[in-house]
Amino acid sequence: MLDQLQSLEDRYNKLNELLSDPEIINDTNKLREYSKEQSGLEDTVTAYREYKEVLEELSGAEEMLADESDPEMAEMAKLEVDELTERRDTLEEDIRILLLPKDPNDEKNVIMEIRGAAGGDEAALFAGDLYRMYAKFAENHGWKTEVIEAHTTGVGGYKEIIFTINGTGVYSNLKFENGAHRVQRVPETESGGRIHTSTATVAVLPEAEEVEVDVHDKDIRVDTFASSGPGGQSVNTTMSAVRLTHEPTGIVVSCQDEKSQIKNKEKAMKVLRARIYDKFQQEARAEYDETRKSAVGTGDRSERIRTYNFPQNRVTDHRIGLTIQKLDQILEGKLEEFIDALILEEQTERMKEIGE
Repeated sequence: MLDQLQSLEDRYNKLNELLSDPEIINDTNKLREYSKEQSGLEDTVTAYREYKEVLEELSGAEEMLADESDPEMAEMAKLEVDELTERRDTLEEDIRILLLPKDPNDEKNVIMEIRGAAGGDEAALFAGDLYRMYAKFAENHGWKTEVIEAHTTGVGGYKEIIFTINGTGVYSNLKFENGAHRVQRVPETESGGRIHTSTATVAVLPEAEEVEVDVHDKDIRVDTFASSGPGGQSVNTTMSAVRLTHEPTGIVVSCQDEKSQIKNKEKAMKVLRARIYDKFQQEARAEYDETRKSAVGTGDRSERIRTYNFPQNRVTDHRIGLTIQKLDQILEGKLEEFIDALILEEQTERMKEIGE
């Protein structure tokens, strides 16, 4: 492990030199590539440098402890050895986690797609609750949310809403939200007070850069049409809405959120690129999951991952068996307990794999 850490520190130092090189500074692609690599190494190198300092201090304290000529000094040295040993052990655990293979998408922005599924109007209302929950979570972290496409219902929910969240490490926090979310509550329209069960599906797509997905103009069919509001009524006489069809995969994306056709096309293209990238990832994951399925789920969009029970103010994540009696707070965007537990579960599984 120490050899690996030293190699990473050497690479980090080399990147510092490269990022000061005028030739690199003037090359936008290389500057971005090296900056991203350096940022990815920073936490590990910082922990390793502290680890080396702790080992050096621990060695000195153990030498003092071995000197029996001064009992008072030996007692102080013993306390220092205990503290440094505890810090060393903590750093070793932190470093093992930092050295785990990283998901290359973790630092990316995301495109989220939420759709009402089983349950009619109640499912659409729940889709709206989920959108607001994620929007508040993003706001709490200083991230920016932007709606790309939304199809509302007469009762105030969403048949479908597609939106982006931009910020640092967004995908690493939200990637486990993929799947079917179930709600159990008494609908406002239910006079008998019976609890209904409805579902909404959530898809979390890492935003793909142009260099990651080779999308050719000749493979895309572009259709334009007039934007429409609720109930299908025309709200825009200009042909500003855009529908993109990627013919090799059959993926279709439409956008009518903006008044400008150019802006709608840009937004639709962003979603299309992310869906194509996600399709390739899903195919690769399917091959991988033939031999192993993650404890936190396979990423299958049909997998029921969480239940939100309103009468008991309870939320349960079925993948890790975690139940939290704070549904009201969770719907206000306070998802950290679930997210931290899911990240820890993934890290534990990866460490087991390495051990095996």
